[in-house]
Amino acid sequence: MTLFLFGLMAQPLTAQQSLPPAPYAYRQLEDPAKEAEAQALMETLRCLTCQSQSIADSDAAMAGDMRHQVRTRIAAGEEPEAIRTWLVERYGDYVSYAPVVSEATWPLFAIPLLLLAGAGAILWRRLRRVR
Repeated sequence: MTLFLFGLMAQPLTAQQSLPPAPYAYRQLEDPAKEAEAQALMETLRCLTCQSQSIADSDAAMAGDMRHQVRTRIAAGEEPEAIRTWLVERYGDYVSYAPVVSEATWPLFAIPLLLLAGAGAILWRRLRRVR
């Protein structure tokens, strides 16, 4: 019985992977300027499946869907920053390689500066004692 239930739960996963890729996942835009704009944006977006590659370099199905979205929106005349904003709203800050300072991320920017200031203060005090 457990095996049967597991098989029913796994079926949507296998069905999802058997879908054909999105049309613009592996096909470039016909306008070279728009394709260059799309490519530049795709290189700054992180693949959420592999996490160590941009969506331009990843072969994951999700990256293909994201490439399709980027190319479709660029072809429709949408600005790259608007597309980035839409993807960040949809998938979170992690999708972008260009981090933004926000209420949730400001400690990531502040802590290194505080540590550097603390190390500078300690070094200054030690050098002052030596003289």
